[in-house]
Amino acid sequence: MADTVVGACYRLPDQEEEVDEAFYRQLEVASQSQALVFMGDFNHPDVCWKDRTARHKQSRRFLQSTDDNFLMQVVKETTRRGVLLLDLVLTNREGLVGDLKVGGSLGCSDYEMVEFRILQGGSRARSRIATLDFGKANFGLFKDLLGGIPWVRALEGKEVQESCSVFKHHFLQAQDLCIPMGKKASKGGRRPAWMSKELLEGFKWKKEVYGMWKRGQATWKENRDIVRGRRDATRKAKAHLELNLARGVKDNKKGFFKYSNSRRKTKENVNLLLNEVGALLTKDTEKAELLNAFFASVFTAKTSPQESQTLETREEVWRKEDFPLVEEDRVRAHLSKPDIHISMGPNGMHPWVLRELVDVIARPLSIIFKRWWKTGEVPEDWKKASVTPVFKNSKKKDPGNYRPVSLTSISGKVTEQLILEVISKHVEDKKVIRNSQHGFTKGK
Repeated sequence: MADTVVGACYRLPDQEEEVDEAFYRQLEVASQSQALVFMGDFNHPDVCWKDRTARHKQSRRFLQSTDDNFLMQVVKETTRRGVLLLDLVLTNREGLVGDLKVGGSLGCSDYEMVEFRILQGGSRARSRIATLDFGKANFGLFKDLLGGIPWVRALEGKEVQESCSVFKHHFLQAQDLCIPMGKKASKGGRRPAWMSKELLEGFKWKKEVYGMWKRGQATWKENRDIVRGRRDATRKAKAHLELNLARGVKDNKKGFFKYSNSRRKTKENVNLLLNEVGALLTKDTEKAELLNAFFASVFTAKTSPQESQTLETREEVWRKEDFPLVEEDRVRAHLSKPDIHISMGPNGMHPWVLRELVDVIARPLSIIFKRWWKTGEVPEDWKKASVTPVFKNSKKKDPGNYRPVSLTSISGKVTEQLILEVISKHVEDKKVIRNSQHGFTKGK
């Protein structure tokens, strides 16, 4: 269906009910467009768009129609004589309308001008991003494939990097067989988060009853009750979703911020950037290279003389011989902790999959961790990260006003946790010994 931009000037309160219903039928048809912008003077000053309430019957009917057709009103300021909000801009897609300004007038008109910009293309975007389809995953087969590999013999005599490559090869090979790939739903193509199967069936039934009423097969009261019931069910579904997200924000931070970001009018992307010579960069590859160069320039691996002396002192105190080797049970315990809602790192291993397969992958990973602990060799996958620039403040065109947020592999994160755990335990043991030498014992 083609994209639609409609402009109209309706005085609904002064019209008969038949004309009103004809308008609402046209509005319902227009709302089926993939991208709709509907604007005009609708003459409903008693509508409170913040609370979505109205005093008069016709205004409540108009407000009900916008709710039924999932239309959003984006004008917030008064548009006539500084006290009335009459000129409206309605859209059926979030982020479609932006840069809206109210101000000024044409000639002697007492109406304020409303200027806005359509930010996105109207056609529904088709995502080409492939993601793991966990709804069709066969974790039982996955466990059998990895559990049948003799890991001790497969990793025997290999260095850390080679061992990590062998494990990754078998893991990804089994993953391709057990977890199919699916297209990631784009923002324009997926249902709202609160839309359940029952609600969708209810909306289909509402349309059927409406058609029956127009054909004389149902009463007006039956149609009105169905419409009111669907509206109440929608409000309850939205409130229930937001309540669950707020309660479970500690366990599902990604879901919470994903929903909160979806409620924004515009999506925060990396703005146009200025390079060293003042040229404006518009392509994503150019902006990525510029930000990558800036992040690399502000990062330094060199240490000052004071830091070098501190590191040498620590090396004398913290000897690797003082620490225990990484055991399989500790690896299993840490692999059971990752949050399954976070994204997978650059190595292609999702935390959900690692958590499901913890019993069969703890042994090969413990072997790799032990060899890393003895040799100090860090696999290349643990050094890589997916970096996302986040805007801080000031001018968006300046690359210096962005900070990097890195997403590393789960294996590298587990290694960091193991190091922190053994160092913390060693520090506690040192404190106990020191206090005992001074005649004190650590309280429990």
